[in-house]
Amino acid sequence: MQLSLPTSALETLEWGWQAWRPGFALLREAPLDASTVATWLATWTTLSNLISETYARLSVATTCDTTDPVAEQRFHAFLNDVYPQAMAADQVLKQRLLASGLEPEGFTVPLRHLRAEAALFREANLPLQTEERRLGNEYNRVIGAQTVHWDERELTIAQLAPYFEDPDRRVREQVWQLASTRQLADREVINDLWRQLLALRLQLAANADLPDYRTYAWQARQRFDYTPDDCLRFHDAIEEIAVPAAERVYARRAARLGLDRLRPWDIIARAPEDTPLRPFANGEDLAARGEAVLSRVDPVLGTHFGTMRREQLLDLDNRKGKAPGGYCTTFAAAGRPFIFMNAVGMATDVRTLLHEAGHAFHVFATDALPYHQQRSVPIEFAEVASMAMELLAAPYLRRGDGGYYADEAAYARARIEHLEGILLFWPYMAVVDAFQHWAYTNSEAADDPSACDAAWDGLWSRFMGALDWSGFESDRMTGWHRKQHIYRYPFYYVEYGMAQLGAVQVWCNALHDQPTAVKRYREALALGGTVTLPELFAAAGARFAFDQGTLQDAVTLIEETIDELQA
Repeated sequence: MQLSLPTSALETLEWGWQAWRPGFALLREAPLDASTVATWLATWTTLSNLISETYARLSVATTCDTTDPVAEQRFHAFLNDVYPQAMAADQVLKQRLLASGLEPEGFTVPLRHLRAEAALFREANLPLQTEERRLGNEYNRVIGAQTVHWDERELTIAQLAPYFEDPDRRVREQVWQLASTRQLADREVINDLWRQLLALRLQLAANADLPDYRTYAWQARQRFDYTPDDCLRFHDAIEEIAVPAAERVYARRAARLGLDRLRPWDIIARAPEDTPLRPFANGEDLAARGEAVLSRVDPVLGTHFGTMRREQLLDLDNRKGKAPGGYCTTFAAAGRPFIFMNAVGMATDVRTLLHEAGHAFHVFATDALPYHQQRSVPIEFAEVASMAMELLAAPYLRRGDGGYYADEAAYARARIEHLEGILLFWPYMAVVDAFQHWAYTNSEAADDPSACDAAWDGLWSRFMGALDWSGFESDRMTGWHRKQHIYRYPFYYVEYGMAQLGAVQVWCNALHDQPTAVKRYREALALGGTVTLPELFAAAGARFAFDQGTLQDAVTLIEETIDELQA
């Protein structure tokens, strides 16, 4: 089978559909039987990797600079011309493989996924999926344009974060209100985007002959190993176990600040006696120290990160016009990851880098798998890779190990903030996930943004009631505007909560035997998507579970470690 394709996606960024079409035509007509399936799958992988990397590079360009009209035009041209045609042609190949009855080695789980994708596919949904991505980009553009003037500078909302650590409460409140006013100015714009996205997603489900979008999302996200009811039970476990632990965190922070209750501008404030944690000078310093830390975790992982630095696969510093958030994407043809984030010099940026590095190591680990379908990892385990790396790297964050913190007190504070952040995360995750369960099973009500405000507010009271928002109810109830997953990655959030439980179990193993825990971690990453979700967790030395008992064990370990660090 002869298929002439470029070796680099840098040569395909301007390709229209007509340039991609011959590759799919060849695979559609080529012989497919036991003697040819390996070559056929390898050729499909080469083609798929190039298209995937082309999409990724064009998308990355729009997030690195949301104001670049050329990047936006090229990405939208790909979405409009190439993407829907490629997805339709890819569907033909999936159906052909399934109809063949062939089951190549290591393909049991990928075939399960392909069957689900084939059952869900509707050609009528392709333009809707393109429009969904366009609206997601528009949300990024709106958020990326939010700036304020403070301290004689124009700053993005992300760049205000260091001010929320200021011991002067008046400064924190003024900055918070300034940011809040700017964010609320886009309230109607974001409400309108939500209405469009909701209607679009309901149509996706209807076209697929499914009763609601939640059912559609479950199948699209290939959630075979747990149900929506499992998520609701996880919310209950969080309410029972994690919410009281989070309230203890808030109470300690309030006491340290001499306050009765925390206001939204107090959450990460430092006491007057605490110097700010400024662990790095800029993005390059962040990356250099990150490489040293990761080399201590495991030499191979350190080498991988060094490759990313040399090949300029990092965009770390925040700047005006840059999309919010952080991510790691894959340049599949090159077999390389790319990390994007918005560092502003804080301890949270160190954790973000380590988190995204865990995703990057997954890309390196799965590149040896022969077929692209085998490299598709369930998000619930992909996030174990990232969250576990934050914890596995924690012992090496001191400057003496090449890391970030020069004295023991700063190191202990950074560790405590990280562990407390895990306890605070589970309740917030429950709000985000429960909101989406409500929205997509009550879609008529969810079409009214004021009803969404009320639903979010009720969930906030259930899981996050320890914070005092009196006088700022509009800010509290519009919190769903500031969670990009709701707009860009629907139902992608509970995975973080499940994965955090897995990551804590990997960390628990490392406390007893770090080399063995890291070895099992890397072996599990290398499995890609060739085994089930419970089997991936087991390979990493964890159990795929999110019941009260498992959550209680994790919370107990975290709180005991915090006590030790405070001693």
